Amino acid sequence: MGEVSPDELINRLAIFWKDGGSFMWAILAVWTFGLAISLERFLKLSLKFDVDGASFMNEIQRYVLSNDIQGAIRICSGTGAMLPRVLKSGLKRASQSISQIQNAIDATALEVIPRIELRLNYLNLVANISTLIGLLGTIQGLINSFAAVASADPTQKSQLLTQGISTAMNTTYFGLVSAISMMIIHTYLTSRSDKIINEIDEYSVKLLDFLGTKKQKPS
Repeated sequence: MGEVSPDELINRLAIFWKDGGSFMWAILAVWTFGLAISLERFLKLSLKFDVDGASFMNEIQRYVLSNDIQGAIRICSGTGAMLPRVLKSGLKRASQSISQIQNAIDATALEVIPRIELRLNYLNLVANISTLIGLLGTIQGLINSFAAVASADPTQKSQLLTQGISTAMNTTYFGLVSAISMMIIHTYLTSRSDKIINEIDEYSVKLLDFLGTKKQKPS
């Protein structure tokens, strides 16, 4: 097989798109919506909400061991990440009882976790809708093909049916491309979200244990 020139490739894509009809635009609109959500979530989960939990917790411990609770609070305030925000709520009540510290941490965690998981479920919805629109376009294309074949010359029926089915599959193909890409992105972003939430759970417990142990030590 010879190489396909850029012009020929563009021409094939244009024919592919045109043959798919209006359903192709519907899939593109849904896919674009999903990609926009994906980009926003990626920027938040990878750049704004995340932090190296182990390194950050070690820094917090150094401040607390030095009895510099305000210093620990300051470094928590210097970032928009979610783990520092949760730990900060506990540090602000470091002089109070463990149960009060726990309540503050729990309340903040309940506030930030929905923000971490925000709109991730939309990506699954986009994948499902893309697939269904593709199938709907294929069914519509098959209906049109059979209708055209019914009134065609008998010698052309086989050719028309083959062409019609080939064209009808375009929407399913494009719908699956959209759905598969959304599923991959959803899996990646969910893993980022789970990582942040798991670190909040882990290091919140460690902070409670650390502060509780410190309270039990004689001054």
